Amino acid sequence: MRPTIEQVAAHAGVGRSTVSRVVNGSSKVGPKTRLAVQKAIEELRYTPNRAARSLVTRRTDTVALVISESPERVFSDPFFAGAVRGIAAQLTTSGKQLLITMARSGSERPALEAYLGGGHVDGVLLLSLHHEDPLPARLGELGVPAVVGGRPLDPALAAHVVDVDNQAGAYLAVRHLIERGRHRIATITRPMDMLVSVHRLGGYRDGLIASGLEESPDLVAGGDFSEQSGAEATRELLARRPDLDAVFAASDLMALGSLRVLREAGRADVAVVGFDDSPFAEQAGLTSVHQPVEDMGREMVRLLLMLIDGGTPSRSVLVLTPHLAIRETS
Repeated sequence: MRPTIEQVAAHAGVGRSTVSRVVNGSSKVGPKTRLAVQKAIEELRYTPNRAARSLVTRRTDTVALVISESPERVFSDPFFAGAVRGIAAQLTTSGKQLLITMARSGSERPALEAYLGGGHVDGVLLLSLHHEDPLPARLGELGVPAVVGGRPLDPALAAHVVDVDNQAGAYLAVRHLIERGRHRIATITRPMDMLVSVHRLGGYRDGLIASGLEESPDLVAGGDFSEQSGAEATRELLARRPDLDAVFAASDLMALGSLRVLREAGRADVAVVGFDDSPFAEQAGLTSVHQPVEDMGREMVRLLLMLIDGGTPSRSVLVLTPHLAIRETS
């Protein structure tokens, strides 16, 4: 039989309410009494009944991470693994559990909104929002604390955001290529239904302008984050502009696809820079913009826990700074 809180109290020689206070982390228990209760919990292998506890505290001790992407993309893109590592590491000391859900299609949203707003979680972390996703605003209406990773297209839709300065990161990449003597720099963009993609394209343009170079539509091709899309975009770019001497890809996976095609075409003369600085980039010797993804996950959790506890953050948008990791491909 599973031990009860009453058995723990009897074993420790204290009242039931004292055990409850220790389990809930209350400071209103003396050191000797706390040790006695903790020893009883360990000896009896007692685990608190979360359902009963939530009736008292109105807390579920669960945080949801909603990723607005398909499972295929989530499990293939190292960005999400890094974000989850940071989130999980920061949650470890809070005593809260992490629930991960993916919802890309519109048909999944009503059920997801009902679940998130139905008292099943204490707060929500959101990643990879597309278009003008109304979910952050809807959670606000339902009174559910939420933090968004990456600024949405419409800033008014999200009250609390942690982001990376994507425009500055792309600018660093292009300036680096120009300093290496490259002047016909192509870019492979990500879908423009996300502000991160708009900012990375903006940083590419800023880098060209700062060096007196004109942007050419022939040197811009679109991708969808994947390695295959990077390969296809590079074939398109080479057909249009065989004289290109560098490629800045807005993700590492697209950069790896670009590298593959360039090598197949015997174009080792073309420099390549990616964005993410993922483990794949390090393995391939790919120069890449390092974005502090794990730090982003940790900061999202810190902000969310403050909101759950009723705190008021000093700022609603936190933007982290990227840097360039230079390797063999440039």
